[in-house]
Amino acid sequence: MPQIRRYADLDALVLAAAEETARVIAQAQDRGDGLARIVLTGGGAGIALLESLSAREGIDWARVHVFFGDERNVPVADPESNEGQARAALLDKVGIPAEQIHGMGLDGAADMEAAAVRYEEELRRWAPEGFDLHLLGMGGEGHINSLFPHSAATAETRRWVVPVYDSPKPPAQRLSLTLPAIARAERVWLLVSGAAKAEAAAAVAQRRNAADWPAAGARGAAETVLFLDEEAAGAL
Repeated sequence: MPQIRRYADLDALVLAAAEETARVIAQAQDRGDGLARIVLTGGGAGIALLESLSAREGIDWARVHVFFGDERNVPVADPESNEGQARAALLDKVGIPAEQIHGMGLDGAADMEAAAVRYEEELRRWAPEGFDLHLLGMGGEGHINSLFPHSAATAETRRWVVPVYDSPKPPAQRLSLTLPAIARAERVWLLVSGAAKAEAAAAVAQRRNAADWPAAGARGAAETVLFLDEEAAGAL
């Protein structure tokens, strides 16, 4: 079962997650090749976490590689771009080398299948042993990345990156890391805030069917943690 950590509100959740993320980065840099590999997420809690990390001292960003759990088929400058939001909240503010920011390279006119193959090759090159941490937001229906209930992307069992052509949330075209890709992370943390997500949070805590609740299928090799504010924990 996933670990459950409850906080009074979103601010407290973000502060705790930022402290833990800094710790995970430092630990990863003390072993292996000295690099930390983190998958970023968007959404309200995810971007708040990135903003909090940008203000923290003592993180060696020069030895961090960042990846993305999903992306919309829009240019980075588009307000809908996850990479663009992450750059504004964190990446453009800290000393992370440009070549260590592994964006999905979409531009609004991309060949989605080719882009999926290309990004999976990127993961195999730069994160061959997986990720130290995969951060996830979650929708009220339990979607994570661009894995929505009862979708082919959620049912994928082999590929690490797939194109999504029919996202119920616009824009319809996206790339997404899959549940097998998420499972390559040592730690998987879900950042969940608000009463509208309480039912989905309970489904994750109970390890319900991932086809119905995709977030319930997100599991880390060493740990899976639900970071919940009190509203999101209301159905537990």
